[in-house]
Amino acid sequence: MNESLTRALSGIVYIILLIASTLYSEISFIVLFGLFMFLSVLEFCNLINFSKIQALLLAALFMLYTLFIPKSFQNDLILNCGAVFIGLILLNDLFKPGNQTGHLKNSAKVALLIGYIIIPFTLLMKYPLIPNAEYNPYLIIGAFIIIWINDTFAYLIGRAIGKHKLYEKISPKKTIEGFLGGLVFALIGSYILSRFYTFQSATIWMTGGTILVIFGTLGDLVESKFKRTAGVKDSGNIMPGHGGILDRLDSIIFAIPFLFLYYQIINYVS
Repeated sequence: MNESLTRALSGIVYIILLIASTLYSEISFIVLFGLFMFLSVLEFCNLINFSKIQALLLAALFMLYTLFIPKSFQNDLILNCGAVFIGLILLNDLFKPGNQTGHLKNSAKVALLIGYIIIPFTLLMKYPLIPNAEYNPYLIIGAFIIIWINDTFAYLIGRAIGKHKLYEKISPKKTIEGFLGGLVFALIGSYILSRFYTFQSATIWMTGGTILVIFGTLGDLVESKFKRTAGVKDSGNIMPGHGGILDRLDSIIFAIPFLFLYYQIINYVS
């Protein structure tokens, strides 16, 4: 009971901090997610056994880019395509037999650190500026609401009626029924969001929600494989009852490059 209470309180504090910082100002949003990025970088270094000093220097360079380089379609597209490329490599590895991430060269670790952690956080901090340079906190809050709806209903429906494992060797508790249930409720949530946040259509909200659910679920599996390879249950222990920051954000940081690319495409063709 105490453990459940600790987990609930920790989750509430996390959600309040995230929403309050996002709503307060663009600066408070960037400060919070910049902190999340540095913490995730440190946690990921523990998983892949990489130098924390080198990793923090890389993260700091990208943080400077976020703070001082204006939003640019071409620059953001280059970064985005790099993160999508790394994401596709990780998906290929996820479904391959054996373990391709257990013995990586330093150059591969740098590529993973940048493409899997740092660039997605950079894009995440630029995401509320889509489709223009005006900060829109409701875009990022909407994305997190969709992720939370999916996680909640995937868990509840999976426990209630889940019988078929989604990918048992990586995540034994995830089920196909839970995944589909989470997707359905996330789409319902996306449609409801479109009624309140009318700055984009229901179609865009629901397509974005689908991308978040599919690639967010895959991102959770990717991080689970890294943890299994490292022989740990959680990426860290900063959030009592939940693990590390990377454990909380693994879904959205994996999905954000694909979602960001979707927005770039629709903004380019419109």
